[in-house]
Amino acid sequence: MSDSNTTEFTNPSTFILLGIPGLEAVHVWISIPFCTMYTMAVLGNFTILFIVKMEPSLHAPMYYFLCMLAITDLVLYTSTMPKILAIFWFNSREINFSACLTQMYFIHCFSVVESGILVAMALDRYVAICHPLRHSTILTNPVVVKIGLAVVLRSGMVVLPYPFLVRQWPYCTTNLIPNPYCVHIAVAKLACADTHVSSYYGLFVTFCVIGLDVIFITVSYTQILRAIFSLPTKDARLKTFETCGSHLCVILAFYIPRLFISLMYRFARNVPLHFHVLIANVYLFMPPMLNPIIYGVRTKQIRDRLLRLFTHKGA
Repeated sequence: MSDSNTTEFTNPSTFILLGIPGLEAVHVWISIPFCTMYTMAVLGNFTILFIVKMEPSLHAPMYYFLCMLAITDLVLYTSTMPKILAIFWFNSREINFSACLTQMYFIHCFSVVESGILVAMALDRYVAICHPLRHSTILTNPVVVKIGLAVVLRSGMVVLPYPFLVRQWPYCTTNLIPNPYCVHIAVAKLACADTHVSSYYGLFVTFCVIGLDVIFITVSYTQILRAIFSLPTKDARLKTFETCGSHLCVILAFYIPRLFISLMYRFARNVPLHFHVLIANVYLFMPPMLNPIIYGVRTKQIRDRLLRLFTHKGA
């Protein structure tokens, strides 16, 4: 199949994913860190799920939300990384139109799910620190389930217009996507029509959904910090703050790359395309790899359970 199509087609049969444009000659070498991240993310997140399941003391809202985060990261990786590695290793660049839209939906949906889970975790930390005596009565298991369902339903409904918007546009001239996976704005740019609706809706999702999540997390941690600094001793303040340390690191790992790439796309016009694509990949794939590492290293209960697991096996 040719890499381009010069006649207009309303629903192209396939798109061509270029991987990292301009770096095709070193795709095999680029695949090494990608494969390493994938392996670490899968092993790390499955380890988190296993430890929480096997340790009764971790059957609490904080760790239920952590399990939701691990499942989200696994879905995000699994919906993208196998195809990326196929591009790097076997030059398998074609992707079916419907498969592209499905991948697009999963990427955007579970990115919004992850943001929602971080909000839920901020709520858990706020209740645990600011209202500790009411924590077990406020965040009961049914409430945690309802929060999880609300996060998933919100994300599914908010992202649902993406594939429908992309499907309705006519396409012509080219079906080349300068990415190793399908994202909304990259596919919409290929359309031979006015796609401002897609652009505006993408901005709506970014500012009115992700932005509101950031505001809620900021308000929660403002109240948490006020409660921490009102504690009488330095040791009490430090111990309480440590209970939020893992969550704060995960929040920074998720939102800072998003902010950086958003600013880069708008202001760094002269940056090479391959650098844009590499940074976008770092944003998408680094947090799912880092999350289990951060929680494994910084959360004493998980760290102790993991050490007991290996010690028991080695005995």
